[in-house]
Amino acid sequence: MPGKIVDVHVAVGDRVEVNQPVMVLEAMKMENEVVAEVAGTVASVAVAKGDMVNPGDELFSIA
Repeated sequence: MPGKIVDVHVAVGDRVEVNQPVMVLEAMKMENEVVAEVAGTVASVAVAKGDMVNPGDELFSIA
């Protein structure tokens, strides 16, 4: 379902661990933490606070 990016906790170049919160997404008035599924370095962040997103949109990538 569509949602809105409420907060972004990382930037390109940041190291992340598995299950580390990366951003917060609000959908249907509920806030959901988006976490890293793998450890690595953030290669890109495709969204910013306030952006509207749809299912399947790339939010970030980890290398």
